[in-house]
Amino acid sequence: MSGCLSGYNGLMTLNNLIKDQQKLFWVLQLGGWFAWGLLWKFGFTVYVFEDSAPNYFIYVVIITTIAIVITLGLRYLYRYLWNRPAWIQAIGFLGGSWLAGYIWIRSRTYIYTGWFQKHKDTEAWLEKLGDMAEIYEKVSAAGYITAGWGLMLAWSALYFAIKYYQIFQEVQKSALKSAAMAHEAQLKMLRYQLNPHFLFNTLNAISTLILEKQTEDANRMVTRLSSFLRHSLDNDPMQKVTLNQELAALKLYLDIEKVRFEERLRLEEDVEPEASNALIPSLLLQPLVENAIKYGIARSEEGGRLRIAAKVFAGDLLIELSDDGPGVKLVDGEIPDANGVGLRNTRERLSELYGEHHSFRLSETDPHGLTISIRIPFEPAV
Repeated sequence: MSGCLSGYNGLMTLNNLIKDQQKLFWVLQLGGWFAWGLLWKFGFTVYVFEDSAPNYFIYVVIITTIAIVITLGLRYLYRYLWNRPAWIQAIGFLGGSWLAGYIWIRSRTYIYTGWFQKHKDTEAWLEKLGDMAEIYEKVSAAGYITAGWGLMLAWSALYFAIKYYQIFQEVQKSALKSAAMAHEAQLKMLRYQLNPHFLFNTLNAISTLILEKQTEDANRMVTRLSSFLRHSLDNDPMQKVTLNQELAALKLYLDIEKVRFEERLRLEEDVEPEASNALIPSLLLQPLVENAIKYGIARSEEGGRLRIAAKVFAGDLLIELSDDGPGVKLVDGEIPDANGVGLRNTRERLSELYGEHHSFRLSETDPHGLTISIRIPFEPAV
């Protein structure tokens, strides 16, 4: 039992270490370099020559410490270049590794020739080696080059490999969390779409059309309602859709709402062709449109205008949804005491899907109304 608990505690400690990136770096940095210095550099020399030169252990500790300091500089360089284009990272990777290796080689050469090799005890030790002394000198010279540039390249490659692995793990976690939130958001959106009040008004409007013998209009409304409900139920929240497909679904919904508002609800679109082919999270705009109608247009006796605009700029997709309803008073870009979940769900989904590479802003429409501005990375449909 105690063995199982010990193994479990060890596993938990390892998991906590992996999650703490700062601590993980220092464990690998110090452990890796001292393993190289003590086990490989010093241990290999003692094993091959069955002895070590005087003060050789101190020499290994010094050059190992220098390597730790130099690679710390590489770490800060790579962190600075991390969000730069790939070709700049490649130049930094090769150039940084070469410069670090060169500095390390020069430092080792200076220490070895200026302090270590000239030591009388070391000269006596080399004479004791006899023919092996020449081999030792060649091995040391080759070691400077391979350990200098080769090890710095290996350290850089390992650094990038670990960083990309950590990013991959974070992406996986984010994808799982995003999927769960998408399912939850879809259920909440469907609750809006299928709420009794909405269905009652829609079916009542269809009934009125039938009584007035406007069978063609009634049939068209039934078809729109059927298409809208089918899209809502069949839509996979895990899949992205083009903005054009999202707008098509919105038109089904708005056509139904126009039965209630008739000419009081006006829709304007200003979507660039390139933007219409952009991929966005499914059902992204639906709760925002419902929010605009419920709290904007529906509260105005004269109705209002709903405008949807989209364009591609600087590698991002910019979407703007605005209405000219009564509007709301914003405090620091937020609606105070807002109880609705539509805006909150949209914020959370965008945050999980795009992290820092998105924005979601609320502003007042001139002269009145509410404007929602969304910026996400542009992903063209294949």
